[in-house]
Amino acid sequence: MTKKEAQEAERQFLLSLDQTINHRDMTFKDLYLTFYEYQSDKVRESTIKTYRDRIKYLELFDKIKLREMNIKHFELWKKEINKLPLATSYKNDLFKFVKAILNFGTRWYDFNFAPMYNKMTNFTNPNELKKEMEFFTIEEFNKFISVENDILFRPLFETLYYMGLRKGELRGLQWKDIDFNNKMMKIYKQIPSIYSIDNYRLSPLKTKNSNRDLPINDILLEDLEKLYNSQKQYQNFSQEWYVFGNDLPIHKDTIRRRKNANCKEAGVKQIRVHDFRHSCASFLINYGASITLVAKYLGHTKIDETLNTYSHMYQNKLEDIVKLINQNAKRIKEENLIENDIIDEDLEIDI
Repeated sequence: MTKKEAQEAERQFLLSLDQTINHRDMTFKDLYLTFYEYQSDKVRESTIKTYRDRIKYLELFDKIKLREMNIKHFELWKKEINKLPLATSYKNDLFKFVKAILNFGTRWYDFNFAPMYNKMTNFTNPNELKKEMEFFTIEEFNKFISVENDILFRPLFETLYYMGLRKGELRGLQWKDIDFNNKMMKIYKQIPSIYSIDNYRLSPLKTKNSNRDLPINDILLEDLEKLYNSQKQYQNFSQEWYVFGNDLPIHKDTIRRRKNANCKEAGVKQIRVHDFRHSCASFLINYGASITLVAKYLGHTKIDETLNTYSHMYQNKLEDIVKLINQNAKRIKEENLIENDIIDEDLEIDI
């Protein structure tokens, strides 16, 4: 849409609201539903699903009139949410969501939530134990992959481990995205988990930085070539076929079940499919990749995201830095001492 068309659509939207809602008697539920309608054609389906999933956590606000809403309502809601077995990070996602809805009310209906807004605080839990990140070391992955001889699943798990793809990116990978001549893989689309196998669609990646071209290592390349040569024997084969599937992508549950079976057979710990991505990051960091390179490889928007997720993995590298400083500082100090001794000897000779 052009800017003029967008402004007209926005005007029509506001007119429709004026006809259906008395702003003065507007409740939080009215505002939420209006927010939901407004966003429905502006965000992705996965985001809309997230909005729907959060409805049940906002019911305590439903009947409160916006002109009467105050900090006591928020504190009561916060107290009830704190009773639920939810991670603090998810509770804060709900908190941000409430703020987004209130901001919408201020922007479109001129409600003044400032007295309440300035007193709202996020959720904290000093006693919450941080969940340890699960991942395979290269030794554990080698045990895992040693029991996998299927021509489809072997390169699938190698792609997860060596390339660090998200599950949706893996399922959206098509043969046209593989450049065997230049040993490159193009990642620019995904199949979100919200879709069933009967009603799926390809979607763009979450951010622009998630789009990336990655080099393919020789181990994976060899297994991908075997899979490609096998699939192209089919009469209806095309470059539009999914690498891990056929004319349909592999089901997400099929990947999970195969992973579980392999872990059990190989005698290694069970990790989630997403943890193969963490395993890739660990592998890169362990063998000297910089934080900037890891961020680019994984398709993170900001280096901060990579640091927040994997900073603990860089702790071991601090010891290497100390060793480096000790070795070089000691060497330079010894060289300076020798140089000073030579200068002193020359002075004695002159005297």
